[in-house]
Amino acid sequence: MNAKPQIKKTTAGDLEVRDLVTEFRTEEGLLRAVDGVSVTVPAGKKVGLIGESGCGKSVTALSVLRLIPDPPGRIAAGSIMFGGRQLLSLPISEMRKIRGNAISMIFQEPMSSLNPVFTVGDQISEVIRLHQGASRHEARQKSIELLQQVGIPDPEKRIKDYPGQLSGGMCQRIMIAMALSCRPELLIADEPTTALDVTIQAQILELIQELVSEMGMSLLLITHDLGVVAETVDYVYVMYTGKVVEEAPVETLFSEPLHPYTRGLLQSLPGKDGPAEDTGKVRQKLPVIPGLVPSPIDLPPGCPFQNRCGIVKAGCRQAMPELVEKRPGQMVRCFEVSR
Repeated sequence: MNAKPQIKKTTAGDLEVRDLVTEFRTEEGLLRAVDGVSVTVPAGKKVGLIGESGCGKSVTALSVLRLIPDPPGRIAAGSIMFGGRQLLSLPISEMRKIRGNAISMIFQEPMSSLNPVFTVGDQISEVIRLHQGASRHEARQKSIELLQQVGIPDPEKRIKDYPGQLSGGMCQRIMIAMALSCRPELLIADEPTTALDVTIQAQILELIQELVSEMGMSLLLITHDLGVVAETVDYVYVMYTGKVVEEAPVETLFSEPLHPYTRGLLQSLPGKDGPAEDTGKVRQKLPVIPGLVPSPIDLPPGCPFQNRCGIVKAGCRQAMPELVEKRPGQMVRCFEVSR
């Protein structure tokens, strides 16, 4: 892709989030976890949302599904359009019909997302019966087919197992089967490989990509792993302290990053030359982004990245830069870069 994904006419499967603000009331004060975020996921496309832990990625996803616990949280402003419908104005009963059906989500921790007192077959069947009106027998047969589709061996036996009897990788495959049971138009994958070892991570990512392509779904992949982003998505949004600071086609972001934060993330990746003992080169420390992420409850005036930035100027400490288009399809929130 060479340009920002655009929705010319909203159709089934298109997700368009505009100026989203999600807040949480805490003992220390008001925490604005998502601050004016706009994200577009066109039907059939794969979009990445990246950034450090706590930057607002998962809260953005939960806001789309209206799963923000109130209290202490609330969606304070913005618009979430999906397939031409304004999700924020729908009754809860209508949102329940959308969750797990038109929009499905794979959560970070499969072991804690599955109910330990029900078999995996019961949990998959429940989703199918709820959204598709299938009989108990039909739901069981489809559950077995789904387990087979996501690579679970001996699905007729495994369908009777409880989550505690399965490995983390197997549980994640179960979560994928549940998410895909109703063939959703949009799949949100929130750090789908975080709790898994490297070998299983690669298998899960490959499985997700295969199934998304096979079913023609759109994908919103949330991760802090830049390697995963490079291999999986078409377009990327970079978040920092609740705001999008850069967005671009994935090839552009990796070859020509603009925001100092994005550059810092990419520079901190291990090189492609392998370990020093294999190449004969002197081992060097990886570059790191200096400083710490500021508290979201007490952000400094101006750009929130100012105290960690190598090109900061006086104006950066006074006003928040706007997200502007610097190159076709590439947006950046930085006074110095956008000039």
